[in-house]
Amino acid sequence: MVLKNIRYVSVNEDKVMDIHLDDGSDKIVDAKNLVAIPGLVDMHCHLRDPGYEYKEDIASGVKAAAKGGFVKIACMPNTKPVIDNSAVVSYIREKAESLKSVKVYPIGAISKNLEGKELAEIGDMKAHGAVAISDDGNPVMSSSLMKKAMIYAHGFGMPVISHCEDKDLAEDGSMNEGFVSTVLGLRGIPKAAEEAMVAREIILAEYTGLPVHIAHVSTRLAVHMIRDAKKRGVKVTCETCPHYFTLTDETVYGFNTYAKVNPPLREKEDVKAIIEGLKDGTIDAIATDHAPHHDDEKKIEFQLAANGISGFETAFGLSFTYLVKAGHLSLGELVEKMSIKPLEILKIEDEGLNLTIFDPDEKYVVEPERFVSKGKNSPFGGFELFGEVMYTVVDGRIVYTSYKVKG
Repeated sequence: MVLKNIRYVSVNEDKVMDIHLDDGSDKIVDAKNLVAIPGLVDMHCHLRDPGYEYKEDIASGVKAAAKGGFVKIACMPNTKPVIDNSAVVSYIREKAESLKSVKVYPIGAISKNLEGKELAEIGDMKAHGAVAISDDGNPVMSSSLMKKAMIYAHGFGMPVISHCEDKDLAEDGSMNEGFVSTVLGLRGIPKAAEEAMVAREIILAEYTGLPVHIAHVSTRLAVHMIRDAKKRGVKVTCETCPHYFTLTDETVYGFNTYAKVNPPLREKEDVKAIIEGLKDGTIDAIATDHAPHHDDEKKIEFQLAANGISGFETAFGLSFTYLVKAGHLSLGELVEKMSIKPLEILKIEDEGLNLTIFDPDEKYVVEPERFVSKGKNSPFGGFELFGEVMYTVVDGRIVYTSYKVKG
């Protein structure tokens, strides 16, 4: 198939071209209304497989990622069993490769069984295909263990991804501590719970001279600390997620469990700071933190509800609408955040023709009930967005085509 007259945009490119793709046909399509960009890369998602396949499995997760425009995804280790050994790493890679679709890269655990006590078999996991280590969802409370993880992982050329949360400060809270939590009578999580751990990771990175990557940044002070650390030459990188630059804790009004995430949605000043951090390069990447759940785990009391948003199928539309259309980032800058930087941080080579092709002008409405993911848990139902993905291309082969294209 040939897409004629399509606009191709990358970090330093913007031109009209023809693109030849493999879809088993010899069609010629006039694609002058579409835009192609280097394929999206999600460096932080949860596929729930093995162990929690009722929430998501690798097959459904890969389909959802393809629909969202992602060509490569890196999955976190809080599965059952935990991704803390080469056997689970191999299981995920082999199952994903058999699907011949979106590429899946396992992230191994920092500590055995995510318990924060003893380092996992980092070298063995690396040898079998793990690209990074993280105890995401379970912060490494021991500063000594985190320091050792950074030193050991560096020897294997692997980034360490930190879930920055001080559990003692969080005190089993369920949303951001502030006016809204007070009104709702919910125990709050102070911003300091994130910021104290961000400060620790920066200190460790500066002390050791080694890199650290900070996941899902959500507060103003965290952005400021990372910005200052980068100016000093500290090897720190970070990511944020679409819900942290589009929503505030006011979304929780009505005890909306679809808006329950960890770290929690913050306040307007934090949203503004996240956008500023994206604009000035303090925040390197945008990740989905795709966290699918069964509705039974969301449609319960707020304090008991699971944390997370099913994010694959809304991430690009939210980013394009609220950052590019809103004038905060150019499309090339968004490509850097969602396609280029994640590869650099994870040290993954970009081989083959990998593209995300979307319609920049036609408005569409988010309908979670139509998600391909098993997880329909999204606070974005009814949102009107731009940037709907029409084709996802992996290694020159179309792995997703929108029903709108199919007619």
